[in-house]
Amino acid sequence: MKSKFRHVALIGKYQTGVSGACVTSSRGVMQDVAHFLNAQGCEIALEQETARNMGITHFPELNAADIGAQCDLGLVVGGDGTMLGIGRQLAQFGVPLIGINQGRLGFITDIPFDNFQSTLAPMLYGEFEEDHRSLIHARVMREGQCVFDALAMNDVVVNRGATSGMVELRVEVDGHFVANQRADGLIIATPTGSTAYSLSAGGPLLHPSIPGWVLVPIAPHTLSNRPIVLANAAEIAIEVVAGRDASASFDMQSLASLLHGDRIVVTRSVHHVRFLHPKGWSYFDTLRQKLHWNEGVA
Repeated sequence: MKSKFRHVALIGKYQTGVSGACVTSSRGVMQDVAHFLNAQGCEIALEQETARNMGITHFPELNAADIGAQCDLGLVVGGDGTMLGIGRQLAQFGVPLIGINQGRLGFITDIPFDNFQSTLAPMLYGEFEEDHRSLIHARVMREGQCVFDALAMNDVVVNRGATSGMVELRVEVDGHFVANQRADGLIIATPTGSTAYSLSAGGPLLHPSIPGWVLVPIAPHTLSNRPIVLANAAEIAIEVVAGRDASASFDMQSLASLLHGDRIVVTRSVHHVRFLHPKGWSYFDTLRQKLHWNEGVA
């Protein structure tokens, strides 16, 4: 019996400036996973930054575009941050992703490394649940020109400067004025991102099947400014009215400095990310495990 996936790209967690021992450990993990995939009849390639940072030289190296053109599957070994980064890059190609968790929480990298072989093997032969996640397409508009363009799987965050007071933000939905909000910032989160910064700021959890965003103020000046769930077909615009050194971040991995009058325009991307989960996977199981619900209950 052959694997459903002929050509698999391995994407690993790596950081510049980490100790040699950590790199050696990560390299060993990646090699263990690669040898397992080879034993299942898969052809292996490594994402090029993973290969270079871990010093793994005996597999072909591919960039994101090449992975999109050549591979049937992306296998991410790391944490949610690693998955977010490659997910945005591969969404346009429709390559499905499986996550083996080496991070802390692992909301979207849901296979524990300790027993990855027993969980991953049936998935390679077609026994999995498929889960599609929407992406945000965000643009920073300045005097009618786009000066920054990015995708986000978790959230877009407009923040005050580190040493400044509140920012004042004008919020519009589909061209309709909603409110001027004075706060430390504002979060627009996808259902995937509803378990990230949005949750810490008091936002609700959104099931991944809900076609919506959640708009969450960060420490608002007016306590009646509450989180609101919006349809993801809407266009949301946030204009910087007042406040110094404001910035916009996209999945906390890219950053744009903002000026007064800048508008952050958010729409649903035409692309989505394809996640594959073990057979029987449930979003509620993930929440219960990661948020420690019902701990101590017999």
